Amino acid sequence: MIFLQLFLTFLKIGIFTFGGGYAMIALIQDEVVSQHHWLTSQEFTDLVAISQTTPGPIGINTATYSGYTAIVNAGYDHLWGILGAIMASFAVILLPTLLMFVVTKLLQRYINTPAVSYLLQLLRLVVVGLIASAALGLLSTENFGNPGSNFQFLLSIIIFIAAFIASYRFKVSPILLICLSGIIGLVAYSL
Repeated sequence: MIFLQLFLTFLKIGIFTFGGGYAMIALIQDEVVSQHHWLTSQEFTDLVAISQTTPGPIGINTATYSGYTAIVNAGYDHLWGILGAIMASFAVILLPTLLMFVVTKLLQRYINTPAVSYLLQLLRLVVVGLIASAALGLLSTENFGNPGSNFQFLLSIIIFIAAFIASYRFKVSPILLICLSGIIGLVAYSL
């Protein structure tokens, strides 16, 4: 039963996500953590971190890891977890892929009409909202620590602000920022 629920859940996530993987994170979190309780909030936070550091689109990586973890957490063997990962990954890309074939054909024909231009402007706003929702969802105590635990919270805020400024103002590579943040965290928490 969990396999069918997993497939249908990620099918729904795939069709209702506009704006790519970062916009998808908030929907995946709501489904796998809040609705179905397949993963804990901490597991999901760790899963997003892993998805960001592994090659490939973050939305598909998150779906893959969520599918695997949901099945294993349900008490199945790790081999069944691999099937869950494949099912979630396939489900999340199935309908958007089919939809893109149809939309591409229609868009080529009607790209210069006012209705399509308005629709694309509207979708841009929706995408910004979904990405902002994902970002706010990751601003949790699992990521930043509890304000009561001064060291972890303060270090997290400093790394966040420094990475933001380095990325936005100085155009530092995100890969370098991820590596530097990981090294700082490793050194700080191992002391």
